[in-house]
Amino acid sequence: MRITRTVGGRGRGAAALTTSVLTASALLLTGCSSDSDSDAADSDGKITLKVADYGQFGYKEADLFAKYEKLHPNINVEEETTSNEQDYYPKLLQQLNTGSGLGDVVGVEIARIKEVVDTQADKFVDLKDTIDVSQWVDWKAKQATAEDGKVIGAGTDIGPMSLCYRRDLFEKAGLPTDREAVADAVSGGWEDYLKLAEQYQKKAPDGTFFMDSASAMFNGVVSSSENQYYDADGNAIYKDNPAVQKAWNLAAEAASKKLTQGLPQFQDPWKAALRKGTVATVVCPAWMANQISLYSGDDYKGKWDITSAPGETAANWGGSFLTVPKTGKHVKEAQELVKWLTAPEQQAAVFKAVGIFPSNQGAYDLPEVKNAKLPYFNNAPIGQLYAEEAKSIPVAVLGPKDGVIKDTISTQINNMEQRGTKPDEAWDAATETIDKAIG
Repeated sequence: MRITRTVGGRGRGAAALTTSVLTASALLLTGCSSDSDSDAADSDGKITLKVADYGQFGYKEADLFAKYEKLHPNINVEEETTSNEQDYYPKLLQQLNTGSGLGDVVGVEIARIKEVVDTQADKFVDLKDTIDVSQWVDWKAKQATAEDGKVIGAGTDIGPMSLCYRRDLFEKAGLPTDREAVADAVSGGWEDYLKLAEQYQKKAPDGTFFMDSASAMFNGVVSSSENQYYDADGNAIYKDNPAVQKAWNLAAEAASKKLTQGLPQFQDPWKAALRKGTVATVVCPAWMANQISLYSGDDYKGKWDITSAPGETAANWGGSFLTVPKTGKHVKEAQELVKWLTAPEQQAAVFKAVGIFPSNQGAYDLPEVKNAKLPYFNNAPIGQLYAEEAKSIPVAVLGPKDGVIKDTISTQINNMEQRGTKPDEAWDAATETIDKAIG
């Protein structure tokens, strides 16, 4: 089953899914092994590989580490997970700078990969002889490739964009409810999304809001652009980039017209809003559906649905990589673990377990992906739809401080929503903070 619409003469598949790169899946363990720790771990004759990551990579939920240990009786795998990537990354940089405390396998988020590739590539193993980069969607492989051709990361998940919406709230507000009709309603782009929001507002059920966060919409708009915060020469262009300005203006409009509940995503008030059922739409990269179903709970099962993101341009928001630091005690074994974890079968298993959509194209034809539907979201046919989306996403230009820029702008958008900060004042505050951070 497909949702297809034609915009400007070109058909585009819509999609939907699950996952979370932002939910804690395990407790944070202190440190990442000194040499003495490694010796102790190997005293039983087995090799201990430590995987340092953040949020939810899905390996434990898919039982992959246990499976790998059965296939390799001489290997123990220990996962060390930090719940918040914003806490994880500074620690990773510190470990890279000191040359100690690193895991044998280390996760890196997409907003950080450019900085790592540009400034730390010499500290990681080149994986191009370990993995076949042609298996990945081409834009994913390029993100972890240095100028000299060195590949420092194997792609895990990606975040093709869609729109999650509450069918029951749309019906009460007099809006269309089936996927094709909602896709048509926003087919002209994010401006159409705001027009739909204003229609919703006229008959909105008491206490509900069209969208959770204008900053989420901002990320959705920017993510559909090839040029975002930096140009290909590494210059910061976020101040003058039309895509960023468009996204900012739309976010400011949503805030001023009170089309949003103004909730920073993944914080407690946001989770509470989903639980209470006050949000009608959420900009939905593939991993977001898992978050929605988790916090909305059984009361809203089947009331949510998924359709195309606004506009005709495919977009990606989120994703990660697995890397192998050179300082690891078991570099060869770590490379083999990375190769196995990011192979099609394992990425399909993770998708089935937690909805994290694969970056390895070989997974798209496997039954776990190809035939996947999402019961919580009215049986949205997510597998084939996201696969089509993933293949048409443009290669975005990444910059070393993408994460800092995005987080800072999001904070100021939240200030417009929650505090009534004027758009010009919020923009000035954002650019001042960003300029200090990026130098």
